[in-house]
Amino acid sequence: MELKTIKKDSVTLYRFKKFIKELESKEGRGTELISLYIPPGKPISDVIGYLRQEYSTASNIKSKSTRKNVQDAIESAIQRLKLFDRAGPTGLVIFSGAIPQNGPGKEKIEVYHIIPPEPIEIFLYRCDSKFYLEPLKELLKEKDVYGILVIDNEEAAVAVVRGRRIVELKKFTSGVPGKHRAGGQSARRFERLREMSLNEYYKRVGEHANEIFLQYPEIKGVILAGPGPTKEVFAEGEYLHYTFRDKIHIVDTSYSGEEGVREALQKARDILKELRMIEEQDLVRKFMSELSSENPGVVYGEKDVMEALKSRTVEILLVSEDLDRVQVEIKCTYCGENYTHILNEDELTQKVPEILSKPCPKCGQNTLQLVQQKLMVDVWIEEGEKAQARVELISSSHEEGEILRKAFGGVAGLLKGRNLS
Repeated sequence: MELKTIKKDSVTLYRFKKFIKELESKEGRGTELISLYIPPGKPISDVIGYLRQEYSTASNIKSKSTRKNVQDAIESAIQRLKLFDRAGPTGLVIFSGAIPQNGPGKEKIEVYHIIPPEPIEIFLYRCDSKFYLEPLKELLKEKDVYGILVIDNEEAAVAVVRGRRIVELKKFTSGVPGKHRAGGQSARRFERLREMSLNEYYKRVGEHANEIFLQYPEIKGVILAGPGPTKEVFAEGEYLHYTFRDKIHIVDTSYSGEEGVREALQKARDILKELRMIEEQDLVRKFMSELSSENPGVVYGEKDVMEALKSRTVEILLVSEDLDRVQVEIKCTYCGENYTHILNEDELTQKVPEILSKPCPKCGQNTLQLVQQKLMVDVWIEEGEKAQARVELISSSHEEGEILRKAFGGVAGLLKGRNLS
């Protein structure tokens, strides 16, 4: 697989994750796999000169097979480098190595190159039994991070949202009595004790929030929400760490606690518009809004969506990233007939052998053979691109994504000719 440029749309990120997973699965014998990270601005000629030195050094490797594999990997990396005049504004990454095929002595040199979407800060050459992928994994991390604190005088919730996921969520109760007088206590004394208890509660929530938020130095803002005036009192009391005080956005919600976190996410959409989760929720909501209209311009379910794609009437294709369906292609080696089955992943072990054990429906011969198995996520991406539809992968980590996956079979289409803004 060659990835020449990585753009951070949902489909390319999905493919990039798959690519990294594929590279992670590759393992060489000994230290025969080369990882080469080249920062922007570094002359390719300098890198080739460096690799020539490494090639020479590798001649000292005692094992003849290891020596040959390492030198072949270095030479393959050099040849790949010659395709480039320069590293480019974000740098260049090359992986090269001898990957065992069917036992010792049957290794095959595989070479991959990637132009990263963000600048690579290091020049690194590493020879190991695995490809070194940590710098690329860092590029996959969601950069947009927000803190959310929802509070009233009875309960509070602290959350961190990164990209499309709520990655932290802690809940607290105040233990503060309501605004009524206990027997025998003066109203003034009771109110004073209540205010002291509230202050201790705010301090406790602030300490927990700071402990969580400070683990994320990249936090772009803190949404401070809740019903009533408690959130304003909390903000004015400077219970949050000073580094967050200029990043606070106050939002009114009807709920506190965990339900309030979800409501705050919706109420603060303008502030959080860069979050991928908000984009995904908006897309699914647009689909459901269209579905409930008098003349719905949407389709859902495997059969109807596939027909709409074939007729090129789909504008936006929504696909659950967590779809656990697999397309199984079967061929009869006697008459050449092809058959396609779509199964759940947990059915494969049982149903594929059952299908292969039966005679061909066309010729009656017991000559059915498995051609390939492909994740339906990949099938939908390919069909969507062929139909020139905009393909959006939707995570199941939020409520709207779970609805798409469970209620609509994990795939839906918004049709052309509608107002999709």
